[in-house]
Amino acid sequence: MFELAVIGRTLPEAYHSALLALHEHHDEMPCPDYNTRQKESSVTFTVAEPLAEPMISKLFIGDPKSLEQYRQEMLDGILDFEVDRGNWEYTYHRRMEKQIPWVMDELRRNPDSRRAVIVIRDESDLESASPACLQLIQYLVRGGALHCKAIFRSNDAAKAAFMNAFALIMLQKRIADALGVPVGTYTHRANSFHVYERDYEMFDAYARRIRAGDDLAYYYDGDWAELMEEAKPEIARMVEKLRER
Repeated sequence: MFELAVIGRTLPEAYHSALLALHEHHDEMPCPDYNTRQKESSVTFTVAEPLAEPMISKLFIGDPKSLEQYRQEMLDGILDFEVDRGNWEYTYHRRMEKQIPWVMDELRRNPDSRRAVIVIRDESDLESASPACLQLIQYLVRGGALHCKAIFRSNDAAKAAFMNAFALIMLQKRIADALGVPVGTYTHRANSFHVYERDYEMFDAYARRIRAGDDLAYYYDGDWAELMEEAKPEIARMVEKLRER
């Protein structure tokens, strides 16, 4: 199994380097749980300056509304009630919410701590047909900045990884702000970083655009941030309708 590691200054640079590394070095193998095939490697990508612009990848298949909704789901738990109703098995926010205050208290107690870990996986995943992909997040204050290390057991490279990383960086910033320290590096580890067969053509197109040196990033501040802000009322209405069902 290929073991790949890349680094980029911005989130798009690191993410695109990870896509290209996977495209060039992978095993193609069956994925019987989903009755398909996949291209797979173990990949670690590190973002040296997670808040540096441009921050949004043009290879992200969603729009500002979907990214803002996902950010709110992970950071604010806007759809946690679906777990309470038994419609969903879990949300990342529900599994994190009680651990985040402890993480901040631990880092205030000892900024050099190695114990500030949020564990996402729990016993219910042992019996689940869709166990959590994100497994754990570790926060380390080093050099006066808050660094984040996220580990995924499985990560869809073409359709999920960018959105996952963006939301986790937003959470990293929230915790860093609460601690009064700057944001350090963000490291995203996927033991299975993969693309499913149905997305091979799209993945090939991504690789061609990256190799061609196309402009593949949008600015967040002054661009996507405003569009995401404008989407908030529509998201709130959607959440309220779901609550009323």
